[in-house]
Amino acid sequence: MNYKNLEELIAVIAKLRSPEGCPWDKEQTHASLRPNMIEEAYEAVDAIDDNDMKHLREELGDVLLQVLLHSQIASENGDFTIEDVAKELKDKLIHRHPHVFGDAKIDSPDGVVDAWEKLKAEEKAHRKSAMDGISRAQAALISAQKISKKAVKVGFEWPNEESLYECIMSEFREFKEATQEADREHMEEEFGDILFATVNLARWNKIDAEQALLKANKKFEKRFRKMEELATKPLTEYSFEEYDALWKHAKKALVEE
Repeated sequence: MNYKNLEELIAVIAKLRSPEGCPWDKEQTHASLRPNMIEEAYEAVDAIDDNDMKHLREELGDVLLQVLLHSQIASENGDFTIEDVAKELKDKLIHRHPHVFGDAKIDSPDGVVDAWEKLKAEEKAHRKSAMDGISRAQAALISAQKISKKAVKVGFEWPNEESLYECIMSEFREFKEATQEADREHMEEEFGDILFATVNLARWNKIDAEQALLKANKKFEKRFRKMEELATKPLTEYSFEEYDALWKHAKKALVEE
């Protein structure tokens, strides 16, 4: 396979960062590019969700741009190069797939996941806590899911689903008490506990909380747009009862489409 375009792309990034390059690109740092990395990854995910291959190709290019920019900056600082990044990834993939590149026998996806986690644990032997390795920058729901799963692996689990429901209801009661105290900090703390407990309920039922909320967001947005389409006057002029009726109308209209 010919990687001419990839090699030329790496050269383009180096040129953009050179003294004769682009003023914007030259002043970027790992920190300044941080929001771009997150934004481009989410846009690629949007393209996947829309099953839009043309858009996905474009967004993967934008994700690759971030990888190359960070690698170029690191190279200029004497930290590492894109070749180092590629080699480390290659070595890791080979090591974590002994059933492909070695003699191990694994014949199921679950077996692959188990082997991956064991090999990963061996590589990260320096980690002491079950909580080590959780990204602090990822979406809060994703982080909550990972924290919960790590805790469960060492036996920290509710005895049954009913006890989990009781935990969630107790968190709601504690939040209500905090609202009566008008203590904003306490309210935020208790609301966070509600969300964390709810994420555990999702995990218990093998539901991805992040994906569930994303779908709920899209559903709400779709219904709201339909409300705007069906409205006979500005929405700001609707009473609560009119809003409720319009919402139900929009919901029914979408089902019938």
